[in-house]
Amino acid sequence: MPDKPGLTSHLNLNVRGLPISATLGINERSHELIRQGRQIFKLGLGQSPFPVPEVVVNELRINAHQKDYLPVLGLPELRTAVADYYHRTQGLHFAGEDVMIGPGSKELMFILQLVYYGELVIPTPSWVSYAPQAHIIGRQIKWLETDASNHWKVTPQNLSRLCASDPDRPRLIILNYPSNPHGYTYSNDELAAIAEVAREYRMLVLADEIYGEVNFRGDHTSIAQFYPEGTIVSSGLSKWCGAGGWRLGTFAFPAELQWLKHAMATAASETYTSTSAPIQYAAIKAFQGGPEIDEYLIQSRRVLAHLSDTLVSRLHAAGFDIAPTHGGFYLFLDFEAFRPELASQGLVDSVALCEQLLNDTGVALLPGVAFGRPLGELTVRIAFVDFDGSAALAAASALPAGQPLPADFSARYCTNCVTAIEQICRWVAGFSTTPPG
Repeated sequence: MPDKPGLTSHLNLNVRGLPISATLGINERSHELIRQGRQIFKLGLGQSPFPVPEVVVNELRINAHQKDYLPVLGLPELRTAVADYYHRTQGLHFAGEDVMIGPGSKELMFILQLVYYGELVIPTPSWVSYAPQAHIIGRQIKWLETDASNHWKVTPQNLSRLCASDPDRPRLIILNYPSNPHGYTYSNDELAAIAEVAREYRMLVLADEIYGEVNFRGDHTSIAQFYPEGTIVSSGLSKWCGAGGWRLGTFAFPAELQWLKHAMATAASETYTSTSAPIQYAAIKAFQGGPEIDEYLIQSRRVLAHLSDTLVSRLHAAGFDIAPTHGGFYLFLDFEAFRPELASQGLVDSVALCEQLLNDTGVALLPGVAFGRPLGELTVRIAFVDFDGSAALAAASALPAGQPLPADFSARYCTNCVTAIEQICRWVAGFSTTPPG
């Protein structure tokens, strides 16, 4: 009897060759280098540095016994709490029945792309998983160019130009702000202008507002204010509540898009079934808010704003063209001013740049190409999260409210982040005398 041939790998061609998510990959690599004894500054994965508020943790303890499968769309009390949260904080008119709960907004985004048949429009640069999700599903992607001089933001002119080429094509645009990877946000006038174009071409807007509550000024506005009938608002617990590993995301749909919510629920029922019961019960407390949550958000914004300003100031002094950011915990840094010196060392793309920086300085960053930028563009994303968020919150809370934090606050309580930026500044300065490495 002839030998049986070995098993052959037959992967879906949409998955074959795709690497692990860039953010998760750099995090795993950073931990491996630390295990090897290297000092690594972990500015790759954008995980909130702050602890989950204690009042929310207590709710999880109280509800640890909850073991039943919950409704596919989510726990009714939580859905109502999310709808009330949007009404309380932004005046948006959602009801509990308009909300869908999922195991992270990332999973909800994937299912949305699965059930909605349309072209995906992604501003560049943008979060690393939007495009790979579309690729896995087999959706067509259109990159929407932005410009550093405009803080990498979508303009109504660029959006209209893209849509006018085929005005009847169904499209879904993802608008994330304050943005991962660059930390800038939109004014009300800018949102209104984008909404006007979206309405004209009947575009579906996914407003990824996961960083809305860490807008440094605390005045985030949803584009749903200006285009309510065509906007799905996405959020969750990961960024403003420090609970990334809890995996709880939310989508809020207008009445006009209930058909889409029902289609997503069908797909969810055949895949993840429902979101973790204890975490859904605990999340009610987070979305209900209260004095403890309010204080947590005030101090979180205070710390992040100070740290962002500190890092931007030091980078600007070192010769980088970068403006103060508006929210979140990211900077999108362009090394273009140093291109001749970098090219002399063979560093002509963002991947090689990040690799050399990691080897020479221990600073772990992500290349701009992972966010949809051209490989040859010397951009990187900095996630300034490598600090003890508990200690920073406690220190900020002990200082007078409503006043700027002391100038040395970030150097004292966010030391790794400040040191990492100083390492980058010294590294580029060294090109005038000694090549890196």
